[in-house]
Amino acid sequence: MILGLLDGRPLPRTALDERLAALRNGPRSTALPRPGSSEDRQLIRWVAQVLLTEALCEAVAAERELPVTASVTAPGPARLDQQAAVELGSITAAAYEGSAAVRAVYDSVTAEVEPSPADVAHYRALTGRPPVTRWHLVLPDGTFEADPDTLPMALAEALRTAPPGEWVTVGPWTALLLATLAIPQDPDPAPALRDAARRAAFVRWLDRERAQRLTLVKGLEHPGDPAQPDNHHRH
Repeated sequence: MILGLLDGRPLPRTALDERLAALRNGPRSTALPRPGSSEDRQLIRWVAQVLLTEALCEAVAAERELPVTASVTAPGPARLDQQAAVELGSITAAAYEGSAAVRAVYDSVTAEVEPSPADVAHYRALTGRPPVTRWHLVLPDGTFEADPDTLPMALAEALRTAPPGEWVTVGPWTALLLATLAIPQDPDPAPALRDAARRAAFVRWLDRERAQRLTLVKGLEHPGDPAQPDNHHRH
């Protein structure tokens, strides 16, 4: 019995059986659907698609001679945040988290992907907030930065109207406004946009590769069914 075909080469079903057994004997086994149920058949097909994605990326990594060893600093599975997992889709996200080959191919395929200046500008226009004003103040005993709205009202008004570089004294307070600072409220959106663009590019690339190189065998919904080479379809 086979799991599917990669470039016409049969992939044994044993990998699927082993992965399912590990899930059903693992710590989250109670959350899995009842064996034989329609939900269980969906799980089987989902796991099969994850395995086929891993096998495809292993082949691509070998073709591109990519290093696929786990990172020294992160030897275990990778962990995606919720947004990244949603953007990749559950099958690709699971393969990415569990396979160093998938992560290596991802890095290779998306290495040159960058958001356009127009995308960055559009994102800033939609989400940007005006900078926060901070005053750099000098006091008789030192310097500090403060939001003008947190200062005593009379002192803040005197500092606003005083000539540059002039000390002001209001009641018990004496201060000099050294500089007005504009502190950005939003981080540079380019890194986050680049990550999103890379994920979108990888999904498009992977969809093309799956369609061209992978065949998923019918009958996976029924673990005991024989998978015949003439009984398959493309996914």
